[in-house]
Amino acid sequence: MEFTVDTLQGQRFVEGAPGQPLMKSVKDISTVLEACFDNAATRLLLYPENLTERFFDLSSGEAGEILQKLRNYYIRLAIVRSPTLQLSHRFGELMAEESRGSYFRLFDERATALEWLCLN
Repeated sequence: MEFTVDTLQGQRFVEGAPGQPLMKSVKDISTVLEACFDNAATRLLLYPENLTERFFDLSSGEAGEILQKLRNYYIRLAIVRSPTLQLSHRFGELMAEESRGSYFRLFDERATALEWLCLN
């Protein structure tokens, strides 16, 4: 799996390579967590292609399982979505719920995602 590690505003983050599949199944979140632990990073920047194929289909349960695992280890996740990514109404509800917390957000631009991700 291909990751880069960088620091912004004193916060270290791990980033998945755009366009690269990183998780074929929910079990692959352990490899993503390992990249965070190995690099002492509590922030993670991913792209839709880095996630499981059914992450954005809430009926699959994959988003919930992945987000819970990250939350258990206090890892903040920002996803930079592609303009063509269609989100279901139910996923919109999930985003509304997540906006009350500080662990997960979805962004249209990388710069905005990094700004949120690296806030203290």
